[in-house]
Amino acid sequence: MRAVCNPGGMERVLYNKASYLSRIGWDITVVTTDQQGRPPFYPFPPRVRMTDLGINYADDNDKPVWQKVRGYLRRRRRHRAALTRLLMRERPDIVVSLFPSESSFIPQIRDGSKKVLELHFCKFFRLQYGRKGVLGLIDKWRTRQDERLVRQFDSFVVLTEEDKGYWGNVPNIEVIPNAALNLSGKVSDVLNRRIIAIGRLDYQKGFDRLIQAWALVQQTGRFSDWRLDIFGQGEWHDRLQRMIDRLGLTATAALNAPTPHIGSEYVASSLLAMSSHYEGFPMVMIEAMACGLPVVTFDYKCGPRDIVRDGVNGLLVKEGDIAGLARAMERLMADTPLRRQMSKEARRVVRTYSEDAVMARWIQLFQNLAGK
Repeated sequence: MRAVCNPGGMERVLYNKASYLSRIGWDITVVTTDQQGRPPFYPFPPRVRMTDLGINYADDNDKPVWQKVRGYLRRRRRHRAALTRLLMRERPDIVVSLFPSESSFIPQIRDGSKKVLELHFCKFFRLQYGRKGVLGLIDKWRTRQDERLVRQFDSFVVLTEEDKGYWGNVPNIEVIPNAALNLSGKVSDVLNRRIIAIGRLDYQKGFDRLIQAWALVQQTGRFSDWRLDIFGQGEWHDRLQRMIDRLGLTATAALNAPTPHIGSEYVASSLLAMSSHYEGFPMVMIEAMACGLPVVTFDYKCGPRDIVRDGVNGLLVKEGDIAGLARAMERLMADTPLRRQMSKEARRVVRTYSEDAVMARWIQLFQNLAGK
């Protein structure tokens, strides 16, 4: 993994799993390449060892393309050599790669460990940008390469049954979802006139689409006492803020910095809105539902269909239908009894995706692979 200093879903999932396994006596080491001395956003337990290889891929981000490519290839060689030395010294039972940084060369490291590839996106994540020309051809080629790569691992773990279906006849594939944790110990009464959205401020999360939908909601004149709070950071911050300003939404919509106390923010809200172009398994969705929030979401690949029962614990909207997203939000905002009923159903997500149930599947996989 590049780093664990950001408040992303992958970082939270890694923190949750490493903490759980360390509590029951497993020796866990988290290996990063670009931590650069920064503290982890989530407080990993002292028993979890943190090792940074000092590769620093991000140092080349601002360079011209040809220098970036040359730098990437050089750093990749260093990465492989450093990780090989580490694994040959440590001789772990299991090595888990969080696709894609080191996944192309980990199967070739002969340290005696079983290799697991864990995908936090859906199969088509490279194609979601819809790029044309040479870049589009490269995206399609890399997707085909992924199909070959995943077969080289002892186990390939995806997060949803939907995504498993897209990979076809891959013999080593397993489905293990993320766990639903109530991060506050409380549940929302869904009476606060507030919608929450959480994620990195970039293309993937589609907050530009959510802001457009919110503008349609506000044009009705019926929900001026409601507000939309988006929590996140990223390269689209200024772009999204300009959009809020241009659409005259500054009184009802805001971009907020990430917080380690996001559980309290869930409880202070009445529904979660998701406008992503793609996900692997939306961690934010199950966290919010565990705190009692109904969900209004585009039916993107992958995750919503596995989690949301349309009209029961949330509302599914056709992918990309911005007006439909607005109507779905309006429906729940206008109907308190419906929100309360959906809140009750949303909380049931903990039964299906409890931490103990999910971690039991990981432990069983690891024990089967290691023969212990």
